[in-house]
Amino acid sequence: MATMNPETESPSLKGEWWAEIHSRRTFAIISHPDAGKTTLTEKLLLFGGAIHMAGSVKSRKAERYATSDWMELERQRGISITSSVMQFKYKGYIVNILDTPGHQDFSEDTYRTLTAADSAVMIIDAAKGVEAQTIKLFQVCRQRGIPIFTFVNKMDRNGKHPLDLMDEVEKVLGIDSYAMNWPIGMGGDFKGIYNRANRRVERFRGSAGNFVAQVPVSGSLEDEAVQKGIGSDILVQLHEEIELLDMAGNSFDRERMERGEVTPVFFGSALNNFGVPDFLEHFLELAPAPQPRLTSQGLLLPEHSEFAGFVFKIQANMNAAHRDRIAFIRVCSGRYERGMTVIHSRSQRRLRLAQPQQLFAGERTILDEAFAGDIIGVHDNGLLRIGDVIATKDGLVFEAMPFFSPENFGRVSIANALKRKQFIKGIQELEEEGAIHVFHDRFAGVEAPIIGVVGQLQFEVLEYRLREEYGVDVSINHLPYGLVRWLKKDEPNLKVLEDSSMAMIVLDKDENKAVLLLDDWKASWLSERYQISFLPQPPQ
Repeated sequence: MATMNPETESPSLKGEWWAEIHSRRTFAIISHPDAGKTTLTEKLLLFGGAIHMAGSVKSRKAERYATSDWMELERQRGISITSSVMQFKYKGYIVNILDTPGHQDFSEDTYRTLTAADSAVMIIDAAKGVEAQTIKLFQVCRQRGIPIFTFVNKMDRNGKHPLDLMDEVEKVLGIDSYAMNWPIGMGGDFKGIYNRANRRVERFRGSAGNFVAQVPVSGSLEDEAVQKGIGSDILVQLHEEIELLDMAGNSFDRERMERGEVTPVFFGSALNNFGVPDFLEHFLELAPAPQPRLTSQGLLLPEHSEFAGFVFKIQANMNAAHRDRIAFIRVCSGRYERGMTVIHSRSQRRLRLAQPQQLFAGERTILDEAFAGDIIGVHDNGLLRIGDVIATKDGLVFEAMPFFSPENFGRVSIANALKRKQFIKGIQELEEEGAIHVFHDRFAGVEAPIIGVVGQLQFEVLEYRLREEYGVDVSINHLPYGLVRWLKKDEPNLKVLEDSSMAMIVLDKDENKAVLLLDDWKASWLSERYQISFLPQPPQ
């Protein structure tokens, strides 16, 4: 594979770029719902000085909500519905956090967001272990070959034994694990964590309701006061487990970690902000700086002098007062400068990036510059789509965005015909976000589109957003179909599908013919019986 080498720069400028780029750490946080993903995000922001008070995603009745959950419905439901982007500075590093939805119904947004990350932090609930959505998201990270860091959360509660958790990670996910620190006790007996590298103990300070007033003692494990604070029984157990890890556990190999073959494991309690500082320190040291990107012109290095990036997310109505649309762009090479002109590859149009913004959940500030690894937001009037390339030179194409075929379908209609204009606009903008797939009956108008989504919860979000953001009340008539397949433009057996009670022919946004089918078995039967070629996604 050819490499796009940086053009010759003056030594001082190139040196400045190198320092800026290699100070970036851009990562996504993934987990099954309720494992503590958004809570860990909040504590990282708190520890990094980006916020002054952490909110809990569960605190629906409290005044403080999670910073990363900017949408009102997220606060009402206590779940993350859409990905958030946040940045903070810490000890010379520029940290870009991509907080993703954990619920499987919003996996499309999560998968696309992962394309913008250079590494991932996987959170595991100590009591539940490796869960279903964690497995799916892990596989996406593995396919991209990015480093994966593991944070085992909720150690202040009773859960599975740490050795069993690490064994589960290896067997279920097929990746080697290495414990960077080790928990001392668990639940009510949780005393803290032991750092294997420096042999120091950090004692856990719990709430007054759960722990006696005795001051915990942190320090070297050889310190008698530290040993006394832990207690003889738990101390013996700790020595046995550490000895077992040293003798029979995996060794840490940074090159294998960078290839995604071994995951560093950290233990702690995000809710209590315990173990989070230790994790952040190790993560910033070990996590990769912005990585090269595979393109149609070869391997694009982050140090390449030409600016290039791609759109991985579009979000409408982040600012309720202005009803604006923001396109999230991952900068892959070069430097953004305020007011620069770039080429939109798909349309061949030149765009002036007059006011790109740094996003912090629902808040934003105008940026004067950005480097490879950063995420910037630009105002979009409807031109940009997910996967579009923005660059100072034309002809660059990145790897295709992951495509997800919807599995749930419903016909959406408006209650008030006078709201037709707002309804059409809302459906169009939500489709451009990638939140829904829109199909049309060939013999019906645009007022009653068929909406396809990955998960049923997305229908609730659709109703909520149309009502709150566009002032439109809708009703959804759920359809019995379970998958969609596309047809070749010259499909000869179209009449068979038109007459079948097992299928419904529709048009997608680009007027491609697609067919809604009841299930995989019936799709296979139709395909074999009538020699129909079903395509898993729209024809190119």
